[in-house]
Amino acid sequence: MRRIMSVLVENKAGVLARTSGLFARRGFNIESLAVGETEDPTVSRMTIVVNGDERMIEQVEKQLNKQIDVIKVKTLEIDTSTRRELVLIKINAAQQNRGEIIDICQIMKAKIVDMSHTTLTVELCDRPERCNLLLEMLTSYGVAELARTGMVALQKGSEAIALKK
Repeated sequence: MRRIMSVLVENKAGVLARTSGLFARRGFNIESLAVGETEDPTVSRMTIVVNGDERMIEQVEKQLNKQIDVIKVKTLEIDTSTRRELVLIKINAAQQNRGEIIDICQIMKAKIVDMSHTTLTVELCDRPERCNLLLEMLTSYGVAELARTGMVALQKGSEAIALKK
């Protein structure tokens, strides 16, 4: 089961290493990890995507809550959260198939952000499923390079993860 964990942490050196180390020590794989400052510059939000059963997720939440630098942990559900990911895809683009690639980008609302004689670099910021679909549609042209940010997510609606423990 794929889970999205939103973790508010103190914005200081070493917190990322300690938090990700917690997963490694327990043999849990992190599928995606994105970290950035929040509306409060002393606090960072870590969006961690993990794959595991309910018991494993509960164990990770408990371990995270024991960390001194962790302010709050919330597991987000896919249907009640807004999720986004940025993907950059450098495609091998011969002159004869550029039009097809451009058409796919227009349909998917992706942007062409760089162009050379032999490649097109495409950008899409969307739900992870849409990023995967774009990648699937462009793979047959030949992917020269790929970079993904990992998922960021927030709870839908007016409910927010409070900054106080």
